[in-house]
Amino acid sequence: MAVKRVANVRWTGDLAKGSGLVTAATSGAFRDQPVSWPARSGEAGGKTSPEELIAAAHASCFAMALSAQLAKNGTPGTSLDVSATVTFDKVGDGFAIVSSDLEVSGNVSGIDGAKFEELATAAKGGCPVSQALKNNVRIGLIAKLGSA
Repeated sequence: MAVKRVANVRWTGDLAKGSGLVTAATSGAFRDQPVSWPARSGEAGGKTSPEELIAAAHASCFAMALSAQLAKNGTPGTSLDVSATVTFDKVGDGFAIVSSDLEVSGNVSGIDGAKFEELATAAKGGCPVSQALKNNVRIGLIAKLGSA
């Protein structure tokens, strides 16, 4: 079953001085969030960016994938704290998303740090957002097991 999600942007002006408003049309989770080139290429100043939205998607996708790996292993986690840091940089004559670095700290009973890292690595590879970025963006991972 294919599932579609929609986001909309209304942009006015040119790249350098223009701005837009992005809305999560399917869920309504956010509406009219401001975006602009200066906020994307410098200080955020209260505005979001495509890279921040990709980071949110990657962190949440990875958290779901790791929770599935932990359950499959018979060791469901008590909690997972995940962050994704997406880097946007000048490459050649243009700009590109060059990396997405995932960091997870988990409270999981019944496994050691090595097993947690193994399951986190499998989740990184199995996460659909990671798969979409694969072969185009470097994906890093730091996985730390806490005490449950």
